[in-house]
Amino acid sequence: MNAKDTKTPFRRKGALQIAELANGIVDPVLARRAGISTALLGSWDEIAGEEFADCTRPEKIAWARNDGYSEGGHQPGVLTIACEGARALFLTHAQGELIGRINGFFGFPAVRQIRIVQKPVSATFKHPRKPPPLRGEAARRLEGMMEGIESDALRRAVERLGTAVLQKKRAR
Repeated sequence: MNAKDTKTPFRRKGALQIAELANGIVDPVLARRAGISTALLGSWDEIAGEEFADCTRPEKIAWARNDGYSEGGHQPGVLTIACEGARALFLTHAQGELIGRINGFFGFPAVRQIRIVQKPVSATFKHPRKPPPLRGEAARRLEGMMEGIESDALRRAVERLGTAVLQKKRAR
């Protein structure tokens, strides 16, 4: 064994990502209070799929108490999901598939049942809606700015940005 093998892995001195720091602070609180992690919250759109990502949010996981009879010391819990309005009925019918996706995400049978609570889902979890197209002088101005852009992808990106920037401000 040489000196190279005993070295510790490379670590940046003093430079940590904010997400790493935030997760290190938030994860223990979420685990203690709600039984979930920021990884579950951050991946919820992929887990829930297009059908339910915009109208659901995981709230908490209630883990079963260890009664000493379970093998391995772990029993799957009950995941409480907030769901908006009538979509809860559709979620009820798809909960078997959703449990499979959640357990696949964790890599072990973490959830045995889903409890659905009907309530509004926070606006922070909703996807922003597309701004309406520009009209009149603003549309002509944006078209002039995009002259000479050959790449279709770049042209679409500039058009989206320009539309958002040149929109008239709404009165609040």
